[in-house]
Amino acid sequence: MKYTILGDSDCPIVQATLEKGETIKIERGSMVYLSNVSIEGKMNSQKKGIGGVLGAIGRSMTSGESMFITFATGQTNQSVLGIAPPIPGKIHCLHVDPYQQYRLNTGAFLACDETVDYVMKKQDIGKALFGGTGGLFVMETQGQGDILVSAFGDLMKIEVTPDHPITIDNEHVVAWDSSLEYNIKVASGTFGFTTGEGLVNEFYGSGTVLIQTRNVHNLADAVRPFLPTSSSN
Repeated sequence: MKYTILGDSDCPIVQATLEKGETIKIERGSMVYLSNVSIEGKMNSQKKGIGGVLGAIGRSMTSGESMFITFATGQTNQSVLGIAPPIPGKIHCLHVDPYQQYRLNTGAFLACDETVDYVMKKQDIGKALFGGTGGLFVMETQGQGDILVSAFGDLMKIEVTPDHPITIDNEHVVAWDSSLEYNIKVASGTFGFTTGEGLVNEFYGSGTVLIQTRNVHNLADAVRPFLPTSSSN
């Protein structure tokens, strides 16, 4: 996947250049413009037939993602496709191969090579009860190639070492090395009420965590008092 990130750093667009017959997968609804590119929505499952339908429904229910994913295919050489995430912020490329895979938080995925896929990994009971990263399951990449992820605000890398585990607010986690061990728990008190925090991810081992510098839910809470409310007669 050849691409260029256009626009300012706050509200960028990815412009991908596809050769004839080259296909990439993009998040449903992310297309902004295209030239000589065909797009087709397919069930978000590797299986076909009724098994594929049930698989897509299962992935949607367990991960919060769409039942469908869009396949974009170049019709000529140098076909052009513009895509953008729904929220402002940075876009970052992760390279995956047999030695390096990632786990993604809900809403982080933007696009990937056709040779990249993902599976839903079951979490333990504690993570299943409190996990904002997919509930009962979490997304883990497979294959080899590039995957684009998006962040709200800026995007930072945090290194985790055996001597320096780290705790991160779940709403700020974008992606992390699949080799890292992690737990999801309440920050403090009853659902974090004593500190104003909610769920946190504790990471252990050696690897990298990508975080976003802003929190969509915090923004919504800050704006809500200023929104007009309807009055009933």
